[in-house]
Amino acid sequence: MASYVFAFVVLVLASTQAFASDPSQLQDFCVADNAAKARRHEQRSGIQGHPRQRQQPPRLNTLGISLVRIDFARHGLNPPHTHPRATEVLTLLQGQLHVGFVTSNPPKLFTKILNKGDVFVFPQGLIHFQLNIGHENAVAIAGLSSQNPGVITIANAVFGSNPAINDDVLEKAFQIDKKIVDYLKSQFWTDNN
Repeated sequence: MASYVFAFVVLVLASTQAFASDPSQLQDFCVADNAAKARRHEQRSGIQGHPRQRQQPPRLNTLGISLVRIDFARHGLNPPHTHPRATEVLTLLQGQLHVGFVTSNPPKLFTKILNKGDVFVFPQGLIHFQLNIGHENAVAIAGLSSQNPGVITIANAVFGSNPAINDDVLEKAFQIDKKIVDYLKSQFWTDNN
């Protein structure tokens, strides 16, 4: 009899595990405060210092997605970065962008020139970029599959960390001279928001 009870308990526990899943990201919904202002974020492009603007509609809070409008000045760059918790779908509304992402092991670059109305997908966690190559400003909408996708701007994280990564590590990792490491460190800052 004890073996039947034990077998029954094991089956119940096993069947419970079969129904296990992540809880829904939807916890509640949030009605936007009309007084809330869009957050403006300016960042040096690394080429000519063109700013870009990001706006997150507050009504998306807790729905498990993010939506960002990105305005690119002429020659504006959204430098190589990654979203560790989200896939990004970019739709170009105006202008022309050169976009791409890199896979790893072995590294392979996938790029495309986007024109108005084109869509491009950047897989979760992969390093990607966007560069305005048109003769006018460009505007894009990016949808991300997380309400908290995170962003790691690669050059800033590596050369602008605080405290700084040891020069010996960067020299060996990038196979460059210490003078170049110091120069690159002087070009970056720690604000990766």
